[in-house]
Amino acid sequence: MSNSSSITQFLLLAFADRRELQLLHFWLFLDIYLAALLGNGLIITAIVCDHHLHTPMYFFLLNLSLLDLGSISTTLPKAMANSLWDNRGISYPGCAAQIFLFIFFISAEFSLLTIMAYDRYVAICQPLHYGTLLGSRACVHMAAAAWGTGLLSSLLQTANTFSLPFCQGNAVDQFFCEIPQILKLSCSDSYLREVGLLVVSACLAFGCFVFILLSYVQIFRAVLRIPSEQGQHKAFSTCLPHLIVVSLFISTGMFAYLKPPSMSFPSLNLVIAVLYSVVPPAVNPLIYSIRNQEIKDALKKLIQSFVCQQE
Repeated sequence: MSNSSSITQFLLLAFADRRELQLLHFWLFLDIYLAALLGNGLIITAIVCDHHLHTPMYFFLLNLSLLDLGSISTTLPKAMANSLWDNRGISYPGCAAQIFLFIFFISAEFSLLTIMAYDRYVAICQPLHYGTLLGSRACVHMAAAAWGTGLLSSLLQTANTFSLPFCQGNAVDQFFCEIPQILKLSCSDSYLREVGLLVVSACLAFGCFVFILLSYVQIFRAVLRIPSEQGQHKAFSTCLPHLIVVSLFISTGMFAYLKPPSMSFPSLNLVIAVLYSVVPPAVNPLIYSIRNQEIKDALKKLIQSFVCQQE
């Protein structure tokens, strides 16, 4: 048996044992990663360069794209490198850094999605007060609060997790360092402290979920009172992408952390982890660009200006 002082690295779960499948996973994840980089990068560039998009909704969307880039860059490059080089190892500091960054980006993203729900609520239910409640200073403060929440959560979670002694080996049943899987390696009763912290975080996340749900109840009631069908369509078109992103984020995350132990086996854990850590950052830009005409117009202008420069 080893303890935390003797552990210098953890062994991550491999996607496959056969070399051909490992290379297939590498190329598949490389394509997903490049798509996420391109999609989020285009949205960030479009929002920064187009002054028509300098509004609270797109300011928060820019922050969301930054968080998506951060979260997928925390897990996928290491998984790709391990598949390419047929290596499962990650150093002890590297594992701690991966948990810190992943919790930071995920917590901040959930907080930001809650703020974005509030933004849509004010825009549709209290449009006359939109400029007052969501001025530039208020938007910066709310975005900073989301990033700060992520930082505080990641500091607490990482410090508590790696203050525990480990004596159950160093094999992590996941393709990246995930807190529930790391806790399985602990041999101390003090892991209950970490479980308690996870419960508190889950309660806060549930509070955000209830806030988002209530916001959309009010939004849909207000939209259905709009007399014109065109007005209803425009209101729904600004809310639907956010609602889809929230649903994808929450459903995959809840299933990953709240599934019963009887459903916990390596292959299912891998699939679920990919669904909540890889899929949302990759598809979020697609969801927002398909349903949002202003984003599509800004991207067309961006591409046209780039083509003109090349000519």
